Amino acid sequence: MSTTAVLHSEWIKIRSLRAGFGSLIALFGATLAITLLVSATVGQAEADNPEAEPLFGAFYGLNFGQIAAITFGATAISSEYLGGALRVSLSAVPHRGLFYAAKMAVVGSAALVVGLLSSFASFLGGQAFMGTYAIGLGDPGAVRACVGGGIYLALMALFAAGLTVLLRSGVAVLSLLIPFVLIVSFVVGDIAKGAAEYLPDRAGQQVLHQDPVGALGPWTGLAVTAAWAAAALLAGWWALHRRDA
Repeated sequence: MSTTAVLHSEWIKIRSLRAGFGSLIALFGATLAITLLVSATVGQAEADNPEAEPLFGAFYGLNFGQIAAITFGATAISSEYLGGALRVSLSAVPHRGLFYAAKMAVVGSAALVVGLLSSFASFLGGQAFMGTYAIGLGDPGAVRACVGGGIYLALMALFAAGLTVLLRSGVAVLSLLIPFVLIVSFVVGDIAKGAAEYLPDRAGQQVLHQDPVGALGPWTGLAVTAAWAAAALLAGWWALHRRDA
């Protein structure tokens, strides 16, 4: 099969997979809905707080959107390990490197497109409720945060996808990453503040701050998350080549 045909087949798989496609919808829906809810209820009161950071607060929904991104990355891959589907896929595409690259390219591209849409929509939608406290895309760091937020969500999806190939279980990956992002990262941050800056979620979210504090800047923080994702993808590539289907 040609590279184009493999890419097309992988897109068909994701589009027809209810859990995977539903996770993409949830990524957009959860990010936008929670941002709108928070902005409509406590947005102006929080913005009146002298310690508030309007730009970072505009992306509150991404804390929940990243869960959907992780879920999408895991479910898009875990379907290959059900009912011998991987053997069928590798029979159609014997070149494992091509199969793996195409699958990750489709996962990453889909997550990036939906992530960018979610990031821009939540930012613009949330500002509609902020009244005189609203900020726009012309404010310092706003476009960078919107673009970086979309890239961050795509990287988290790829991070989960690579780990799913390594562990051969979407359930295992979700059981590890979701508590890590929601709980463990904050606990580690309170204990070891310097080291916590290099965790994938904390590093990547530096791009959402107007003036990031710490050793990592907005793009270097995103690069750290990209390094985590690359390590997971390399581990998944190694596992796919070393193990039997």
